Amino acid sequence: MSNSSISQFTSLSLKTVGVILVVSSLLDYITLAIPLDILNSQWQINFISQIVDRGIVPMVGIAFLFVGYWIDSNVSSTANRKGFDLRLPVFVLSLGLGFVFLLLVPIHLSNLRLVSSDALSQIEERASEAENRISDQYEQLEVIAQDPQRLQLLDTRIKEIDTALGSGQFQGQNLNPQQLQRLQGTKQQLENFRELAKNPEALEARLNELQTQLRDQKLQREGRAKTETLKQGVRTGLSSLMLAIGYLVMGWFGLKTSNK
Repeated sequence: MSNSSISQFTSLSLKTVGVILVVSSLLDYITLAIPLDILNSQWQINFISQIVDRGIVPMVGIAFLFVGYWIDSNVSSTANRKGFDLRLPVFVLSLGLGFVFLLLVPIHLSNLRLVSSDALSQIEERASEAENRISDQYEQLEVIAQDPQRLQLLDTRIKEIDTALGSGQFQGQNLNPQQLQRLQGTKQQLENFRELAKNPEALEARLNELQTQLRDQKLQREGRAKTETLKQGVRTGLSSLMLAIGYLVMGWFGLKTSNK
């Protein structure tokens, strides 16, 4: 096989693979957009992340096409140059992809900021709800501690559960193992309530401990949410910016070379 034939075969192979990579990538992007939910920030984040992860594939395809045509122009002087020339549309496509990936950077960062703000608001809301529940329980225990009648009712309830656990029956019905386990848990909870109600200092200390735990958990969740947002912003945003630069350089250089 002559050098000319080898060059033609190499050029044709590169151009064929390049076209397949570019077309399949564009079809993949269209598939990723289905179902379309463009007003949803989370959908936009996922979509942008996926197309940026796949963004190198059409770039490789364009590079293959570029090299294939370079071989035709500079290596194989006898290459068959008939047929449709893909260079101009491919270089225009490269410029278009470059501008798209450049535009995706601020869009992605803006969506991350919105989603992060929502996540932090949810963390704040859940922490407030948990703190309110603890405060309500604390107030109930204070009421019990100041009312001897309520303490007596609490003692009576604990004795009833003890009797049921000892006999295996409650209100004339046999208890299965799961019911016995639930009663044991209820008894433990009531005993804890009774001990706290009878000891105001321990009650106050327990309240402070729970509030401190809630604050620590809230700070940890906020830290994880901010870290995840930063990681996604740097990873996808920087990758999209580099892809944009690569596509714009290839498209601009290709058009400039074609004009010459």
